[in-house]
Amino acid sequence: MQQVDVVIIGAGASGLMCAATAGYRGRSVLVLEHTARIGRKILMSGGGRCNFTNIHNSPANFISDNPHFCKSALSRYSAQNFIDLVDRHGVEYHEKTLGQLFCNESSKEMLHVLLTECDWAGVEIRTETQVHKVQQGGSGFQLQTTSGNIAAKSVVIATGGLSIPNGGATSFAYDIAEQFDLNILPRSAALVPFTLQPKDKEALNELSGVSHRVRATIGKTSFVEMMLFTHRGLSGPAILQISNYWQPGTEVEIDLFPDVDLLEWLKEQRETRPKAEITTIMAQQMSKRMAQILCARFELSGTMGNFSNKQLEAIDLAFHCWKVKPSGTEGYRTAEVTLGGVDTDEINQKTMEAKKVPGLYFIGECLDVTGHLGGHNFQWAWASGVAAGQAV
Repeated sequence: MQQVDVVIIGAGASGLMCAATAGYRGRSVLVLEHTARIGRKILMSGGGRCNFTNIHNSPANFISDNPHFCKSALSRYSAQNFIDLVDRHGVEYHEKTLGQLFCNESSKEMLHVLLTECDWAGVEIRTETQVHKVQQGGSGFQLQTTSGNIAAKSVVIATGGLSIPNGGATSFAYDIAEQFDLNILPRSAALVPFTLQPKDKEALNELSGVSHRVRATIGKTSFVEMMLFTHRGLSGPAILQISNYWQPGTEVEIDLFPDVDLLEWLKEQRETRPKAEITTIMAQQMSKRMAQILCARFELSGTMGNFSNKQLEAIDLAFHCWKVKPSGTEGYRTAEVTLGGVDTDEINQKTMEAKKVPGLYFIGECLDVTGHLGGHNFQWAWASGVAAGQAV
C-alpha cells in the first residue's frame, strides 16, 4: 500500500493549486485524476484563452447560502497573488471588459504554469485512476483505486461540480460528502443559456447568431452586457450571468437599450421623419432584420407621424421592458459551473476542512460558492486550493 501525506482527487484548477501549495510545504502529495487528460476545463475556458482571474474580484462576485464563507480564502489569496504567479512564469495576458484577464496565446500556458509548479513542488500526478472507496482508517484515510490501495493523512476532494459532463464532470464530490454525512444544498446548472417557449423560439429563430447589448434583470439583480440569440434561445454574457438568479417559471426582463433614452429619440424621429415606418426607424438602433422581427414580435407597425405620445411610450416600454419567460436552460451540458453543492456550514472557511471529518477537505466548484462570469470561478479555485494546501 502506497503511503502519502495528502491525496488530492481531481487534477483541475483547484486540485493542482492545492497540490503545489502543499508540496512546497514539504508534504508528500499524490494527485489522482480519473480521466486521461489533465485540466480539460482549463483548456476549454475563455474560448481556449483561459479567463484565469478578474482584477475586480471580491466576495460580492459570488453566490452562496453563506455569502461570508468565501471572504477568508479570497482575502488571503487575491487576484493579484495569482497574477504575480503568472508573471513569474512569463505568461503574457490581456484585459478584456470588466477586468477579465485572458492568456494572449493559449489556455495551455495556464495549465503549464500549474503543472510546472506541481513538478517543482515534488507532486506526483496519476491519470486514468478511478477511486472506488474512501474510508477513514488508522491515522487518516484508506483509498481503494484502480492503481492500488493508498493510505493518506489527508484527502482533498477537488473533482468539481456537474457542469460540462463531456469534460469529465461527475457527482463524485457529492457522493463523498453524502458518505460522510455532510449536508448538500440543491444543485442546478449555472452560467447557462436559456431555452425559449415554442412561440418565442419560432418568432426569434431567424436572429440566431445575432448579438446585442442589453440589461438583463431578475428582481433587483441586473447585468449590462451582450446577449446572443441562438437557435435554442438566448445566451451571451448578460444571459449567462442572470441565469444564476433564475428560477423555473419566472420572467427575465430585458432592456434592449440600456444606454439610450429611447422615448426622446423616438419623439425626435417623429418630428424629422414622420413618413418613415417604425421598423425603418428602429433599424437605426439595431440590425434591419432584428428591427423587423422584434417589431413584429411586439406587434408594432405604422408610420412615425401617426404615433401619439402615448403610443411612443408603449413602444419605449416594449423595447426597454421586454419580458421573457424561458422554458428552461440548456442544463449541465453547456453550463460553465454548478450552483449549490456541499453546504459551507459543514466546512471550515479558513482551511476548507470538513468540520465533522478531520483530514477531509473540499475545494473549488463542488462547494456552495458560485462566481459570476469573467474569471471569478477560477479565482475561487485558486484561493480555496491555496487555503486547503496551507492546512493539509
